[in-house]
Amino acid sequence: MENPKINQKGSLLIYLIIIIFVFAMVMFPVVAVFSGKLELLRLSVNREEAIQIADAGINYYQWHLAHFPNDYKDGTGTEGPYVHDYIDFDTQQNVGKFSLDIIPPAAGSTIVTIQSTGWTNENPGLTRTITAKFGISSLAKYAFLSNDVIWIGENETINGQLFSNNGIRFDGIGNAPIQSAKSTYTCPSSQGNPCPAVQNGVWGSAPQYVQNFWQFPVPAIDFSSITSDLSEIKSIAQAGGIYLPPSNNQGYSLVFNSDGTVNVYKVTSLRHNPNGWDTRGNPHNEYVDYNNRVLQFTDSLPDNGIIYAEDKVWIEGTVNGRVTVAAAQLPYNPSTAPTIYIPNSIIYSNKDGSDVLGLIAQKDVVVTFHAPDDVEIDAAIISQNGAAQFIYYPGNLKNNITIFGAVMTFGQWTWTWVNGSGTAVSGYKNTYFNYDSNLLYAPPPSFPLSGSEYQLLKWTSN
Repeated sequence: MENPKINQKGSLLIYLIIIIFVFAMVMFPVVAVFSGKLELLRLSVNREEAIQIADAGINYYQWHLAHFPNDYKDGTGTEGPYVHDYIDFDTQQNVGKFSLDIIPPAAGSTIVTIQSTGWTNENPGLTRTITAKFGISSLAKYAFLSNDVIWIGENETINGQLFSNNGIRFDGIGNAPIQSAKSTYTCPSSQGNPCPAVQNGVWGSAPQYVQNFWQFPVPAIDFSSITSDLSEIKSIAQAGGIYLPPSNNQGYSLVFNSDGTVNVYKVTSLRHNPNGWDTRGNPHNEYVDYNNRVLQFTDSLPDNGIIYAEDKVWIEGTVNGRVTVAAAQLPYNPSTAPTIYIPNSIIYSNKDGSDVLGLIAQKDVVVTFHAPDDVEIDAAIISQNGAAQFIYYPGNLKNNITIFGAVMTFGQWTWTWVNGSGTAVSGYKNTYFNYDSNLLYAPPPSFPLSGSEYQLLKWTSN
């Protein structure tokens, strides 16, 4: 006879096994899902920690540049990448590393590219990368900067920011801040009727939408800060650029070619022009256009981008590359300081920032008497102790001048001379001024900067 208790225990064991099996079958995917979610969470934490470590690398090198602005090798003097431990601030434990690749600025640019890759010690195979660009703005952030009064006539258009430490008469068209350091000033007769008279820092007959850009007074700019170190520029030219000593003749003529070369001529005679007057009211009886010239050599634009002449220079042609031309004789003497003359158009092969020309004249930058009736000048211009101007020759009236770049001038600037009623009587009837925004962080070689601090321009991550 069977024992019913033993039979019941066996049945209970079978049921228990079935229940355990069913529970295991149900819980296995639940556990697997839960484990997967834990793994994803762990990976997510590692990814977040890796990006924070990479960001710490960016912050570290931004600090490094603030203290050593010209060091792109992490203080090692050797090529990267540069690997650093990352120490957690709270625990003071080494939790990961970051690796830095530093791309220094291209010639003439101030933009530094920093690529930082971070990872944790727990999961070194999972990396995150941040790429950041930093730059120092140049003083060419202004389309036009002057230490003297400015008069923008009704036929003149300024595209870009305009600033003067003195007063501004603005009768033309503008599309950016028009700023004067003066609250009021006594306008000189050179600014037309009704001057001399007390006027606001910015005044004139510009349309109301242009007047909305007027700002005065604003803090003055120390004009000495735009003075390039001509001695340093000369040394750079002598070390690996093009250095032109005194010509013992009339000066030099530079013709830029679209193939990235420059023809250097010695000017042996000048072309006749009548007497004229500059913006300071000084008479000019010298001739300002070359007549005969002798080719000295043709060469590629120098790698360091510097051409330095200790004489007058005439400049024209098509610029293919990044170059600065400085004309100076040291030490500065007003009676011997050279002028840069522009007898014909200066055109960039490309207006995307890859081609740029800086003109630094110790004295004036002058568009010449025999320049074309329609002329274009693609350049960033500095007249350190004089003015950028067309000299007043009675009756020498031309059509249009177009500037693509920036102008910084110590003295009063003009391409157009008008009579008391505002009618153009000499120079160019119409001025079109277009700011080259590429100059902000990629100025011509050895152009002055607005400071020494790097600013974040772009930040991307993977």
